[in-house]
Amino acid sequence: MNRQAHGAKEFQRETRSSSLETTEIEALVEASIDEIEPIMKKNKKIAQKNFNKVMEAFHENGVAESDFTGTTGYGYDDTGRDKLEEIYRAVFRSEDAIVRSQIISGTHAISLVLLALLEKGDELIYISGEPYDTLEKVIGNSPRDIGSLKEKGVGYKSIDLVNDQFDEPAIMAAITPQTKMIAIQRSRGYSMRKSLSIDEMEAMIHKIKEKHPDIIIFVDNCYGEFVETREPIEAGADVIAGSLIKNPGGGLARMGGYIAGNSELITRISYRLTVPGIGKEMGASLNALQDMYQGFFMAPHAVIESLNGAVLTSHLLSRAGLRTDPSPDARRTDLIQSVSFNTQQEMITFTQMIQKASPVNSQFLPVPSDIPGYENPVIMAAGTFIQGASLELSADGPIRSPYTVFIQGGLVFEHVVYALTTALVEMAEKEMIAL
Repeated sequence: MNRQAHGAKEFQRETRSSSLETTEIEALVEASIDEIEPIMKKNKKIAQKNFNKVMEAFHENGVAESDFTGTTGYGYDDTGRDKLEEIYRAVFRSEDAIVRSQIISGTHAISLVLLALLEKGDELIYISGEPYDTLEKVIGNSPRDIGSLKEKGVGYKSIDLVNDQFDEPAIMAAITPQTKMIAIQRSRGYSMRKSLSIDEMEAMIHKIKEKHPDIIIFVDNCYGEFVETREPIEAGADVIAGSLIKNPGGGLARMGGYIAGNSELITRISYRLTVPGIGKEMGASLNALQDMYQGFFMAPHAVIESLNGAVLTSHLLSRAGLRTDPSPDARRTDLIQSVSFNTQQEMITFTQMIQKASPVNSQFLPVPSDIPGYENPVIMAAGTFIQGASLELSADGPIRSPYTVFIQGGLVFEHVVYALTTALVEMAEKEMIAL
């Protein structure tokens, strides 16, 4: 009897404490939103400019309801598929584009570019440092890595950024007669370097092209589409690639990737995607087209919702005593927001609360685990409607010092607010942060 009464009192005390902390954190969130309002308004102007580009492409191509029908089998005469590729071409200001559900991820799209355009004796140089861990096997550590560039006899080297800037002297000195392609990863990935803006890329590309006009400039555009008002092709890149379950899918495309660029390069890449002589002419779209069209229509808006969510995350968590990068007022070129914690447990707790605040699989508890392609155990919170969709709110990172979580996505700003509030309440209750 006494034990039951004591338990009831304890529960009431904890409930009141939690309620108080929730109220304080909600007030902190509201104050942050008010303070970043000028930044969010500026970002909305970016969304409007990019939306205008998308609408112009839709109108120029006369999109009709019949374009959503799709095809089966070989996919001959798929006018909806071809029209969607023309829309991507127009928006990204390229000569041609491939937009296909058969491209399974951003890594796949990037790999298609590398493996299609590089041959034995060629050299690839990444000038933004080492690329994503998932490309390690594509590049190859040894000739025994099946299907890799290394196995094909392609040379590889990378040039690190210096003070978050291209190391121009090192880049120019590294170029040899064998250098066929220079690659730039726009987003930071799982690194602490900053992401690269269109203006920064343009300046470096211009310097390379001035002395080496025949070198192919490839930009991995993942996480960057529609964050700025220009895309890398407009900055002088020859070819770009990305995933439809990131920015350009608008949260609706359930699969797929795109590659855009020089028409001759796109033809070669299309032969790698399908077979020589067929290229883009085949490939059934089934019933995927409506989601791809509507997702691209929604993308400029959804991307800026996510971008404003990242600004709030940076502002709010820095006020809570955590290290965030980029800063709230920094110029942004992608959706990635990093937050560094003091301990492994803080990092895990925050990530678990993002999962708990998700619309899907909120009942599951993410734990660090080994994932193919990554050197360290990774914890991932991704309660998304589409598996792996990083335009939806997700948070993940390798379990290694400085215990940094990389947060991206948020189809609606309100979800980011909800998730941050949930995470901060839990961390306050565990005395991981001080209000």
